[in-house]
Amino acid sequence: MLDHDSGAGSGGGAKIGPNALLQLVPVLDRVGGTELRGHLFASGGVFELPDGSAMIDEMPVARVHQAMRRELADLAPALAWAAGKRTGDYILVNRIPRAAQYLLHLLPARLAVPMLTRAIARHAWTFAGSGRFSVKGGAMPVFEIADNPMVRGEFGAHPVCHWHAAVFERLFTRLIDPAFRCEETACCAAGAPACRFEMRLIAPAP
Repeated sequence: MLDHDSGAGSGGGAKIGPNALLQLVPVLDRVGGTELRGHLFASGGVFELPDGSAMIDEMPVARVHQAMRRELADLAPALAWAAGKRTGDYILVNRIPRAAQYLLHLLPARLAVPMLTRAIARHAWTFAGSGRFSVKGGAMPVFEIADNPMVRGEFGAHPVCHWHAAVFERLFTRLIDPAFRCEETACCAAGAPACRFEMRLIAPAP
């Protein structure tokens, strides 16, 4: 269902999709301009933007996200969420064929949810990097990334993987039902064995 990124897994180190980095660019520029973005990217060892045509080293990407959480603690959740939504939109435009999107819109949720879940699992290398991705749950899927490289070595009291949660939520709300929500209920950075993302349907307003 999802098209592959070219160059996936090539090179020496573990790779992640370039949108984990590229979709931060307009978000950070809007908040603090190119100076802020340049500072945070340099903190992660990123001095040149990828062209988006191939997978990229996961380590600098993780360092950029961690630098953002460290230096912009109050803003980081919203910034990561905005970048995750943009990543979901990129996937919708460039990676999921129109025919597949149309089919998911037509199908009842009980059929569409497992189809989208399987597609996400098949392409986990684009967002999980060297982490170990798995799917649990039944009608409402639960995604887990053990040893998530995006928070590796990071410690905190609360879940911090807002980028991942936003990507999952964007795909489900756009392709199946706007009432879907994704919540990270456990995080490697908070001491859990895996980052856990639970999909839920919110009740309509009375």
